[in-house]
Amino acid sequence: MVFSEIRGQKKAVKLLGRALDNEYMAHAYLFTGPDGVGKVMTARAMAAAVFCRKKNGAAPCGTCPACLKFTSGNHPDFLHIVPQGSTIKIDQIRKLKKALSFPSLESDHRVVLLEDVHTMRREAANSLLKILEEPPPGNILLLTADESEPLLPTIISRCQVVPFFPLPLTLTAEIISRQDPSLDVEEAALLASLTGGCPGMAKPFDAHEILMVRREIIETLLLKQVDPAGEVETALILASKTAEVKEGLEPLLNLLRHFFKEAMLTLCIPVPRKSGSHELDLEVSRARERWNLDELSDKVSAIDYAEKALSRNCSRGLVCEVLFLHLLNSKTQPQY
Repeated sequence: MVFSEIRGQKKAVKLLGRALDNEYMAHAYLFTGPDGVGKVMTARAMAAAVFCRKKNGAAPCGTCPACLKFTSGNHPDFLHIVPQGSTIKIDQIRKLKKALSFPSLESDHRVVLLEDVHTMRREAANSLLKILEEPPPGNILLLTADESEPLLPTIISRCQVVPFFPLPLTLTAEIISRQDPSLDVEEAALLASLTGGCPGMAKPFDAHEILMVRREIIETLLLKQVDPAGEVETALILASKTAEVKEGLEPLLNLLRHFFKEAMLTLCIPVPRKSGSHELDLEVSRARERWNLDELSDKVSAIDYAEKALSRNCSRGLVCEVLFLHLLNSKTQPQY
């Protein structure tokens, strides 16, 4: 992994590359920005450069023993902490604190990558804060966080903050096409727009399946339901198909939310903007005629509510049924 592979984050790459060139690195960096724009990839590229014994500036050689160990996931001085379930637990931070009390094994520095630190609850965050306040020598902490989620100001103040941004849609579509060559140009453009310039968000799921289900949902919702009994039947059919999307339910809800928000945005500006996807532009144009701003906002809230219910381990089938009953009839209130 090298910085040259990081696309669309020139400022972050330049800042970190300068630190590596000068061999003057902060004890902790906080990479902030939306998911799927390269924060973790950049952190791994930085770790590779720190460990390499023959690097040229910020570029690791890729062939020395340290590079080979890191590439294979076996470098003893690289610690990678990710949320267990939905949060980083206090026990994970305690184990980290103990590990940092020992010197690195092979490299001059140990590198710790902590993903999604915004998921920490207060106890874990305070424990991490103590590490940042008195950083053990020879350790570099790389933290990633979603910029839209709250984080203790004291943690932010003790890190060098490196902002990451959504990518241009054309670049996003190019990266998505490279990730999944089976996608056609329109599908890649649609995913680029729906992910808001965050190509990594399209990687974990079956794009064809998600887009097919999403397309059917949007098309059904755009049709006015005149028969209450038929409305219920339609909601149950959509709920069943949605619940069957095993690993892609969360991404699917994100794509639906983005569609409604895109429609809201076009209602708030005098001239409809182009999304880069012909299919999405047509859908949004129909949505402008179908719903007003309050109705669209209500649908976004229903999706948010469904996600919270899923996080509480409510039944997927029940959550989807209540969600689509609400999306088809905004007069109902979601209850789980």
